[in-house]
Amino acid sequence: MLVAIVVIVLVASISALVLSLGGKVVKTTTFQYRQEQAALLAKSYTELAIMAVINYDRNSSGNCIENVNGVVNNLVPGGSVPSGVSSTNGGGYDVQTRIYYLGKDLPCSSTRILNGSNTIATDYADGNASVGGAVAAILVDVFVRYKDPDAANPATAPWITYHHRTIQKI
Repeated sequence: MLVAIVVIVLVASISALVLSLGGKVVKTTTFQYRQEQAALLAKSYTELAIMAVINYDRNSSGNCIENVNGVVNNLVPGGSVPSGVSSTNGGGYDVQTRIYYLGKDLPCSSTRILNGSNTIATDYADGNASVGGAVAAILVDVFVRYKDPDAANPATAPWITYHHRTIQKI
């Protein structure tokens, strides 16, 4: 009888250990998946921003594209994203892309310095790198934000942010 009780306690302990490790593996896998999704979204939005800048006629309009933003999956755990879209189940991403222009004699409506605006006035433009002597390159900052869907209270869970920066000749 004593041996049976010891065996039952031993099996219960091993079962509890396996269950605990299984939960940790699932949580780690979910975190890695969310992080990889954020990285892929950042790369995709970087390419989208580059294509938008290349295809936009800055010279005739006098304006420059400054932002490319979006909400992916339309799902934010327990709250709303800055654009006002909300949901109570997890899995979504808020993507904010900021585009800064590097060069001199920029065709944008106003030349501003980087403190919260879109233009960095530099002498970067050389004969080979500039487009029509104006913009030589763009700096693209992409911020992908998401919340941990496994948080105890998703509405108050902090945002997790993935940042990707790219400089691209145009």
